[in-house]
Amino acid sequence: MDFEPSPVQRERCAEISAAVVERFAEHETSTDPEQVRLAWKDAAAAGLTGLCVSQEYGGAGLQALDTALALEAFGRSCSDMGLVFGVAAHLLSCAVPVQDFGTAAAKELLAGMVSGDVVAGNAMTEDEAGSDIGRIRSIATRTDEGYVLHGEKSFVSNGPIADVFVTYAVTDPTAGFLGVSAFAVPRGLDGVVVGEPLRKMGLDGCLASRVRFDGCVVPAEYLLGAEGNGGAIFQHSMAWERGALFAGYLGQMGRQLAECVDHVNNRRQFGQKIAGFQAVSHRIARMRQRLESARLMLYRACWLLDEGRTDVVAIAMAKTAVSEAAIANSLDAMQLFGSMGYLVETGIEAQLRDSLPTTIFSGTTEIQMELIARGTGL
Repeated sequence: MDFEPSPVQRERCAEISAAVVERFAEHETSTDPEQVRLAWKDAAAAGLTGLCVSQEYGGAGLQALDTALALEAFGRSCSDMGLVFGVAAHLLSCAVPVQDFGTAAAKELLAGMVSGDVVAGNAMTEDEAGSDIGRIRSIATRTDEGYVLHGEKSFVSNGPIADVFVTYAVTDPTAGFLGVSAFAVPRGLDGVVVGEPLRKMGLDGCLASRVRFDGCVVPAEYLLGAEGNGGAIFQHSMAWERGALFAGYLGQMGRQLAECVDHVNNRRQFGQKIAGFQAVSHRIARMRQRLESARLMLYRACWLLDEGRTDVVAIAMAKTAVSEAAIANSLDAMQLFGSMGYLVETGIEAQLRDSLPTTIFSGTTEIQMELIARGTGL
């Protein structure tokens, strides 16, 4: 086993970090759609919106592990975790299925997705179909013109600024899992109704909304894969998302740990640096242990993907490890900074708010535990 990143990987991550620092030096997280679109263009200029997209469409053509390493560098160098999350969702939940299952017409979207001119939103979740994706109620009816799509998605990341939606709907109500199909739906089609941005606890730089498909006629060339393959396509994209998206949080945790070390080495109480108190130093040690453990699990899960071995248990364990570490480390950072951590200006409270949804999105921790239990023979 070789745990050392290659020179190429190190150089790529250093270049991404430098580009992000340069382009986002003056960046402030915003919920203004126009400002968010501008931030997307900066992310695209740094090569982040096309990491795992084929070079044929202008992307970098990276595999899962290299994509994760790049997203980790992004998360470490950019404090706007909403933007990091939004870009990762655009790549892994949308570009991956379009690239791997799209028709030639659908793949024409990829060049715009790489350049940042086309933002993608993942429209899967419904009011009654969160973790229980088998309860999807959106329906796509085949016609001579393609498919007529009816239904409403309740939480679409990037929704307010998205130019295309990767969505899922039932095409055969009698076929269960095999009755769901996947589509790439351009926003400009009649019948696509995008709601107002949802007010959220965190991840402010990733705007989210409801999206309704009201008799939307989707041309057949925007069907992804074969009819009825939507469930398998969703699982494929989830393997990439659960594996690589959470690398952005490894980046946040790395930046957070460095901030905490700097703080405790400079903060003095009772005539000495607070780093000298065992209660403080052990908290720092636990933060590093969680980060390093989660990083190893995520790297291994992505490596398995690259080897063609989609290990559901490895991915579920990595997702759970990163999400739980992100929350625990953010709570520790809050404690280490004390009242200063509660102030918006330090950014510590934002790290906590941005971390809390990690145990919910991309499949709740409870769902991951079920996957791990089943994979262990229970």
